[in-house]
Amino acid sequence: MDLHLHGLDDHFSMPETGKVGALRSFFWLKQGWIDFKAHPLPSLGYGVVIALIGFLVMKIAANYAYLSSTAITGFLLLAPLGAAGIYELTKEREEGRETSFAQSIRDLLRNVGQIAFMGVILGFIAMCWERISAILFALFYGGEAVGMQFFTHALTSEYLGFTFAWSRTGLVLDCVVFAIAAVSIPMLADREVDSITALVTSVRVVAENIPAMLVWAAIIVVLTAIGFATYLVGLVVIFPLLGHATWCAYRDLVH
Repeated sequence: MDLHLHGLDDHFSMPETGKVGALRSFFWLKQGWIDFKAHPLPSLGYGVVIALIGFLVMKIAANYAYLSSTAITGFLLLAPLGAAGIYELTKEREEGRETSFAQSIRDLLRNVGQIAFMGVILGFIAMCWERISAILFALFYGGEAVGMQFFTHALTSEYLGFTFAWSRTGLVLDCVVFAIAAVSIPMLADREVDSITALVTSVRVVAENIPAMLVWAAIIVVLTAIGFATYLVGLVVIFPLLGHATWCAYRDLVH
């Protein structure tokens, strides 16, 4: 019985977390670039896959502001899950093992159940965001189809009320996802822990490093915007770069 309780204590024990300075995220980005250059081909492979998926989604939503706006912001909600294989690449190199796209996928399967559970959580949030966006468009425009001109007039008086409500709602959901996914998915790729432990650890890391995480979130948003502004071509490099940098952040913050 004592052994059983001891096992439960070990299972639910939380890892130690660290605190860093506000500008530490630039170090993560620098280290991420070093890791990216250490295995560029498999890293670019992930970037190409994500860019192609993004291109297909944007192609489908091209004529509808509602779908396009949701797809762009929804990328930030689901991107942490897409980078799971990239975390494996750096881990393989750190352990002196073979690094390849195929090997990273095989290693990812080791804790695929818990990673999939995180995917369900992020997917649920993304679906909620899609429904919320649909409701906001319907409330402000009475079901009228709003074309892509919305993006060029988003700050005019005609669209300002909607833009305020839509952007604030999206910001809240992005903050929630950022808090629960900042280090949880690289932690699941690195350790055989449950998703709840990883999620709680991620929230604690963000809460203990608010200035650094605000800067890091801003970097992610700016680089992702550049990726979309280049018609997703820039995302081929930006996505794996951010993935490697996120792994560096996890190593820096979770001990």
